[in-house]
Order: sequence, then C-alpha cells, then structure tokens
Amino acid sequence: MDILSAYPAWLITHGAALLVVLPLLLGAITAILPRERLAWIVTLIVTLICTAAAFGLLLTIFGGETQLYKMGGWDPPHGISYVIDGLNTPVLLLISAMAVLCTIYGLPSVAAEVEPKKRAPFYGAFLIGVAGLLGMVATGDAFNVFVFLEVSSISTYVLVAMGASRDRRALTAAYRYLILGSIGATFFVIGVGFLYMETGTLNMADMARILSDLGGGSRAALIGFGFIIIGLGLKLAMFPLHMWLPGAYAYAPSFVTVFLASTATKAALYLMLRFTFTVFDPSFEYVGTVLTYVIISMAVLGMLLASLQAIFQTDARRTLAFSSIAQVGYMLLGVGIGTAASLSAGYLHLINHAIIKGALFFAVGAFWYRYGITRVEDFRGLSKMMPWTMGAFTIGGLSLIGVPFTAGFVSKYNLASAAASNGWWWAVGVIMATSVLAIIYIGRILLIAYFQDPPEVDGKVVAKKEAPLMMLIPMWGLAILSVVIGLNAYWMDRAADGAAQVLLLGVGG
Repeated sequence: MDILSAYPAWLITHGAALLVVLPLLLGAITAILPRERLAWIVTLIVTLICTAAAFGLLLTIFGGETQLYKMGGWDPPHGISYVIDGLNTPVLLLISAMAVLCTIYGLPSVAAEVEPKKRAPFYGAFLIGVAGLLGMVATGDAFNVFVFLEVSSISTYVLVAMGASRDRRALTAAYRYLILGSIGATFFVIGVGFLYMETGTLNMADMARILSDLGGGSRAALIGFGFIIIGLGLKLAMFPLHMWLPGAYAYAPSFVTVFLASTATKAALYLMLRFTFTVFDPSFEYVGTVLTYVIISMAVLGMLLASLQAIFQTDARRTLAFSSIAQVGYMLLGVGIGTAASLSAGYLHLINHAIIKGALFFAVGAFWYRYGITRVEDFRGLSKMMPWTMGAFTIGGLSLIGVPFTAGFVSKYNLASAAASNGWWWAVGVIMATSVLAIIYIGRILLIAYFQDPPEVDGKVVAKKEAPLMMLIPMWGLAILSVVIGLNAYWMDRAADGAAQVLLLGVGG
C-alpha cells in the first residue's frame, strides 16, 4: 500500500465526488473553448485526474474498506450517497482509464473524422458522457442512477451523430440509438417508481433492507424488477434488445466506437448486477426465475446467434459489433449461473472484454484513418502495409477467440470451469462452440490480411504507411495488457473475486 500512502488524503476522501463533478463541470466549459487543441488538453488532464482518483479508490478497497460518501453531508436515505466498494471500483477505473486512452487516440482520430467547428463541443460532450457513466456506477441512489443514465446517453447520441462527417448513416444510427435508449431509460425509471411505491425510499441499500424484510415484496416489486431488467437489457444490448448497437458501433467516429464498446455496456451490466444481487436478492422466487429462465436463455441465444451473424458481416466494424453482443452473452451466462465462481468469471470477462475490444476497435479506426478501410475484403495485405497496427489487431483477435496466454482465455476458462462445477456441461459446450465461431469470423480477417497481397493502384503496390504514434500507444497498451493478464491474472482475479463477494453478501450504507 505504499502507492496509496503517496496519495493526498483529500483525493481519497473526496475521490468519489471528484470523479463525477470534475468532468461534468469542465465538460460544459470545454464545449465552448475557442481552440480544439486546448479542448483536447483539458480533456486529457481531466481524464488523467479521474483515473488517478479511481486507482486510489481501488487501492483503498483492496485494503478491505468500503467508502460511503455523503453528498452535501446529508445522511442516507434522505441524502444522496456514493457507495464505493469492490463491485464498482474496478468499473470506475476501467471507465476512467479508457477515457484517457481514447483521448490520446483522439488527437489524430477526431481531427480526421469530426468537422473543425464541432471538435471542442465533441470533447465537451465526451467529458459529460464520462461523468454520466462514472455517476451511474458510483451512486447509491436509484433515481440518481436514472439521472446519470440519461446524462451519459444524451451525450452519447450526440457523439454518435457526429460521425456523419465521415458516414451519413451515423445520423440514422444515432436516431435508432436515441429511440431505443429512451425506451430503455423509460422502462428503468418506471421500475424505480414501482420500487419507490413498494419501499418508500430511493436509497438502494435501504430498498434492499426493506425488500428483505418483506420477503421480496408484493407484486409491485416484481413488476418493478421486470421493468428494470428490460430497461437495463436495452442499455446493455442484451439479445434480442441489441438492435441499436451494430449501427452505433459501425458509423460513429472511431473514438466513440472504442469508448462505447469498452465502457457503456459494461456500466449497464454493472447496474444489472447491482440491482439483481444487492437491491433484490436471487433468493426471491421471481428473481431466481428470471435469472434461471430469462437471463440464461437470452445469454445463450445471444452467444450463438450473434456469433453466427458476425460471420456473415462484410464490414469489419459490424463484425466486431455482433461479436460484442455475443460477448455480453458470456457475461450474462455467469450472472445467470449465480455461483461465486460464475459471478467472478462473468465480472472478469466484463473487464477483459473491454480491454480486448478496445484494442480491436483502435486498430480498425487506424485502418480507416490511413486507407479508408472498413470492409473485410479490403484488409488484403494489411499486415505488410500496417504491420504494427495489424499486430495489435491480431493479439486482440486471438484474445477474443480465447487463445491461451491471453485475457480472453482466462475469463472463458474461468466461466467454463464455473459452469462445469455447477454441472452445466451444456453451457461448457456453448462456450466452446461460440469460441469456434469466433475463430471463423476473426480468422477470415486475419487470413485476408496476412495471406493476400496488398492492392495495387496504377500498377504499383500501395505503399506501407503505419498509424500515427498517438494511435499506436493506446492500441498496443491494451494489446500488451491482454497478454499480461493471460500470463498472470492475479490482480484481475482478485478484483473479480471481490466483486463476487459483494454481490453474494450485499452492501451496506
């Protein structure tokens, strides 16, 4: 804990509030800055501070503490509190760190994909989106979750639409995302309304205590749970509520695609875990039924059908988008099994998938930046034209498949072991089958890139031209991290086990 001792005491004490307040306030200021480079610098500084604060909180939680931050000094349940524990600190660090990497990547990327007059507002909307995601993960108040959910969603709709400078289909994707996202938020807030009617409180820990005293509550609690699961399922892109995701990932600016794929669905899954296991309880009959029959069914269908759809996509971004839907299925499978080992494995896959998909989408964005390439058939000879970028893509692809000594293998192996320990051998079969399908849709890209010759223009082979250093740094950072986790996943396993312990024991506050 020597690192923690070097932290200023105020940063640890007020870190939970700083994570949300700083990007929220400076996001509005950044949007009106006169120069885009100044907006980028402010964004980088803010995200670095958030990452430092989140890392400090994580070290605190590893020390065995749980932090309850009372906003305005008001005690819960009357005031809004932020609960910092083993379940949300890894996600807070994930969101903050990915924001830093995306900002570094964005210096060349945003300049290429966003109109000059929109670049400062772009960074402003991004910071507000970061604040929304961090807020919905940190808060211990159910209605506050809805507020931050909308803050992050509205800013994300704007960011996706800014991809229209590159591809006009971004406007359609943003509109579809807006409609389905609004439906999801509406379902969620209706569910919170039913819970308030049942418990008379909006504090999540207080809700949990009252529902436990009521043995699960009346029909109002059951209906509220159903609305919350559907609302978060839409935000999470749980099959079959995923129709907004392929377009948003494919046509948004590369910067936005990476951040969405690495953080937005992960924050929604965190909320599903938080409500299912710490506000409600799997021992409630209706919760257990939903986990066993609904979540498991949707997880398996998503894993299989989305993987099959990925095989037949002609656009690399849509291939990875459908892959993301399948990977959400892996996470939900761990949630549905509901044991300590499966929850730990599902949570670990949440973190690992963010790292893997971040590296892959960083690389795809770099391919477009240099050569305007998005279609799979245009990947011909990319290993010769952009060897470093293709190398990072290859590591990410192998990790997505689950090749040994990569992050993807660790979480898939843990999930399969948890399923086998529970006697669910059919689930092990599904994990193996979908990993084989991943070999097909990732393998065909690698085959074209490595075993076909580069295209020719006017009889000459297209010249080698690597991605800028500002793109390679975050890309290779994630690729190397994937291998490091594959070789030694001690800290990741420790974080995942801590999250599973919180889910099984509940939270206080």
